[in-house]
Amino acid sequence: MPLTMNRQVFITCAVTGSGSSQDRSPHVPRSPKQIAESAIAAAKAGAAVVHCHVRDPESGTPSRDLAYYREVTERIRDSETDVVLNLTAGMGGDMVFGAPDAPLPLTTGTDMIGAEERVAHIAECLPEICTLDCGTMNFAEADYVMTNTPGMLTAMGSMMTDLGVKPEIEAFDTGHLWYAKQLVKDGVLDSPALVQLCMGVPWGAPDDLNTFMAMVNNVPDDWTFSAFGLGRSQMPFVAASVLAGGNVRVGLEDNLMLDKGVLATNEQLVARAVTIIENLGAKVIGPEEVRANLGLTKRAPA
Repeated sequence: MPLTMNRQVFITCAVTGSGSSQDRSPHVPRSPKQIAESAIAAAKAGAAVVHCHVRDPESGTPSRDLAYYREVTERIRDSETDVVLNLTAGMGGDMVFGAPDAPLPLTTGTDMIGAEERVAHIAECLPEICTLDCGTMNFAEADYVMTNTPGMLTAMGSMMTDLGVKPEIEAFDTGHLWYAKQLVKDGVLDSPALVQLCMGVPWGAPDDLNTFMAMVNNVPDDWTFSAFGLGRSQMPFVAASVLAGGNVRVGLEDNLMLDKGVLATNEQLVARAVTIIENLGAKVIGPEEVRANLGLTKRAPA
């Protein structure tokens, strides 16, 4: 197939995530203030979009506290740094089963809530983008299932569309793209859609190039896509996504290292991505161009 390199690339920085990385690097932000400051630093380094989870400021564990989301949103909006705000809506669909011989009842770590509660912080903060994990899968740990049923996705997607917040479809495997296209066909999501190809997350799509191109080839031509790889694959996937016609995501949610033995900050990862993109002969675009390309409306500070 011919090379379809993207020459106008936007960078998303996934600032902190919801994994258990908070004790593996001092650079993983915990408090709303730290998360906002790290997002702003990433924007100044070249990220047009910041993707934010929130954490308990003391323990660093992932949280769904609306007050934390509100504080992060307000701090970013009140800053003098322009950036597109992307909040996760992936929390609240966690099922953790018991041992194989006694899977029920569900055990510690289960966090299952309804669609309206899962998007409550989206309705409150009104970011320009929020994520929609477009399927169910065994997710990393042995007995943890990331749960997103068709009914749940229809309900959440409809709410996002009604709020005027653009869903970023998180596709962890080809079946997730298949269902995303159905959501668009059913009128739940608007077209053209925005999709993030999530490569190398156990046990979704592996991060080899054949699988990646299978994912890319399942994205409709008029959709916008971005991609990321985990850990040491993060920077190779910056190049791979640009060469395949897409945009890129980097950040501490997906990778803690700048080089072997060197812990990264978000702004360092963004700066490294900028260098790769520009060395390929492409241009890194900013938030205003992203809004124009994706049809986003910048929200005013609350």
